[in-house]
Amino acid sequence: MDRYDVAIIGAGVVGASIARSLSRYQLRIALLEKEADVSFGTSKANSGIIHAGFHSKPGSLKALLAVQGNKAFDQLAQELHFPFERRGELVVAFNEKEIRVLQSLYRQGRENGVPHMEILGRDRTLELEPNLNPDLQGALFAPTAGIIGPYDYCFALVENAIHNGVKLYLGEQVVWIGKQPSGVFRIETAQRLTLESRFVVNAAGLYADDLASFVGITDFKIIPRKGEEYLLDSRVGHLVKRVIFPVPKAKSKGLLVIPTVAGTVMVGPTADAAKSKEDFHTTRSGLRKVFKHAQTMVPAIRSHDVITSFAGIRPVATGEDFIVGETEVAGFINAAGIQSPGLTASPAIAEMVRKALGGQGLPLVERVDFNPRRKPFRSIRTAVGQRDFEAVRRLIRRDPRYSRLVCRCENVTEAEIVEAIRRGHNTMDGIKFATRAGMGRCQGGFCTYRIMRILEKEAGIPYERITKKGCGSELVLQRRRSGAALPDVGGSSV
Repeated sequence: MDRYDVAIIGAGVVGASIARSLSRYQLRIALLEKEADVSFGTSKANSGIIHAGFHSKPGSLKALLAVQGNKAFDQLAQELHFPFERRGELVVAFNEKEIRVLQSLYRQGRENGVPHMEILGRDRTLELEPNLNPDLQGALFAPTAGIIGPYDYCFALVENAIHNGVKLYLGEQVVWIGKQPSGVFRIETAQRLTLESRFVVNAAGLYADDLASFVGITDFKIIPRKGEEYLLDSRVGHLVKRVIFPVPKAKSKGLLVIPTVAGTVMVGPTADAAKSKEDFHTTRSGLRKVFKHAQTMVPAIRSHDVITSFAGIRPVATGEDFIVGETEVAGFINAAGIQSPGLTASPAIAEMVRKALGGQGLPLVERVDFNPRRKPFRSIRTAVGQRDFEAVRRLIRRDPRYSRLVCRCENVTEAEIVEAIRRGHNTMDGIKFATRAGMGRCQGGFCTYRIMRILEKEAGIPYERITKKGCGSELVLQRRRSGAALPDVGGSSV
């Protein structure tokens, strides 16, 4: 039986942030995730916004931790090499009543400690974003907001944590936790893994209430709230430079227009009660609702530019605020109810959890060999986008597989697919999130088969066992004849 100082359950952006933060210390740390790869739960459907922090109620954990977390991303991006851009955000008002809401948000942001905010008039707003609806009356501008690739961020955190000694367990669903007379927690998974840990951190997202109930903590519930989002083609990526918000509603920040770090645009999300924690369906009514509101702010947006849709489930805790810190069970720390702005707050949540663990007696002795840096993921797409053709030539000289395109929509090469596999991604979704292969206009129509061939060769996974996102999502149902080779469909060149 493996024994650890800390077991973190849940490898979304919160669990990953905690793991990376604790890897600075001389500790044995386990990170457990029930899915086939990290970020495959709530985090993969995140909108990718680093919020400024004015939306949250003053005095709440959301407000405190979002503003603190926002400040950490410049250094994190520099150390871990994930895409992050401080684009700013605009909350757009169309009448005097909404202008008064902007003024309230401005005062709330000042109370929360958000810097550099301004309330802009119509002309200045349209100067910043000329494709907005000219009927607007003004906007609240917060330049410290940013955009990020949420799965890139999660992958980077976990890679660095593993490099610094954290043990990652994938595909391990925790089904029981018990505290032994010695004070040590015993953890069992559905896959019959058993381990012991002095401390447990509950970062289990939608299932944080179930996890807490194993040790008798029943003072909160997770209420699933679904958000539908729609991804638009990169050819409309020029429409907005900043994140565009409407005036917020009672239960959400409204339906947004969001530029992404990849050059595409997202619209959404909705905020509706989910039927269950597994209700990831998109709906025709959701599509109509999203585009009606998005076109109010940016009239040039068209539904025919949609290349894919998806839904995420927010883990809303009783009381709506984050639940972070010590519990009635010594050694069991909660990081629960982490909905928006949880991505923004994740570095600060990790720091709060670290302090809670230290306060309960976990020795925090810093490692002299801690390495905060992660090796960058090199891509032809980035070099071409920067018009750095000498970098393209260097990559191809180093590895000729950089000259062989696998995904034409996103300019992803064979070398990048191999790199993703060698970094531990062995599902189609894992490779998609790591490289963007399959995220373009054709949604994998050209590259899926080519990626499967590379997966079989590099990872040794039989063709019929290759999955989209883990066990139960196999892409091929019929087993090949023994010894039969996959046909070669050829490849494109850069």
